[in-house]
Amino acid sequence: MRILLVSLALGLLGCRGLSKMAVPSNTRNWEPDQAVLPYAEFSGNQVTVHNVRHCRYFSDDTYVVDHENRNYDLADLQGVDFFIVPFEKMPAIAHTMLSFEFAPPDGPPEHLAVSVEIRKEAGEQYSTWKGSARQYELMYVLADERDVVGVRANHRGENVYLYHTTATPEKARQLLVDVLGRTNELASRPEFYGTLTNNCTTNIARHINRISPNRIRYDYHLLLPGYSDKLAYDEGLIERHGTFDQTKAQAYVTPKAILHAERDDFSELIRR
Repeated sequence: MRILLVSLALGLLGCRGLSKMAVPSNTRNWEPDQAVLPYAEFSGNQVTVHNVRHCRYFSDDTYVVDHENRNYDLADLQGVDFFIVPFEKMPAIAHTMLSFEFAPPDGPPEHLAVSVEIRKEAGEQYSTWKGSARQYELMYVLADERDVVGVRANHRGENVYLYHTTATPEKARQLLVDVLGRTNELASRPEFYGTLTNNCTTNIARHINRISPNRIRYDYHLLLPGYSDKLAYDEGLIERHGTFDQTKAQAYVTPKAILHAERDDFSELIRR
């Protein structure tokens, strides 16, 4: 039976798939929105994040790609938010993201979103079984919220939920430094995405457990990340507003994201 399964997998993957399984790479023909890897440089409390993405979308697959370098003072970091985007036909599965809030004394709040994704080659689509067969590289997308939140709410018709976490400013800083360190690692040492073991939610959990050991337990909430917000609620990782159902209802931001899609103060408005 094992030989039969291996033979079937080899037949499905073909020669190209097998060669891709051998070693991850940062040099492939990537989709334009994932062709540029971000990285960070630190100087004391100052951090320059290179290649922060802010695509302008006209549809899910029609967009103008742009990147910029952004400078942040870690002393201005006030908190971190947790986004969850359930799959429409399989709500037990979801995409999860983080967003770090900076509050500079001389300007409006700024948000740096972090989305852990498969890095797609040109024309490539996501498949769960391929994600378990070393067919995708892993990528940390560092982006403007109008990009990673806006495209999901406005052009993919997805339900987006935004939870403010209970992380202190100090924990938020530790978390961001850990996230940016891993971003730098992937820029120099690519890894394969893993549907169950190396995905958006397991990476977030590992970051949290590195700065607060054993803070998140590994159970079905991580295997089925559509339930990860319930785990975060139960563990006191997100602010509670009544019951979990009440908290989730308040966290729903898709209508606001659609309404304010073109606003420069998009991040502030979806939080009101």
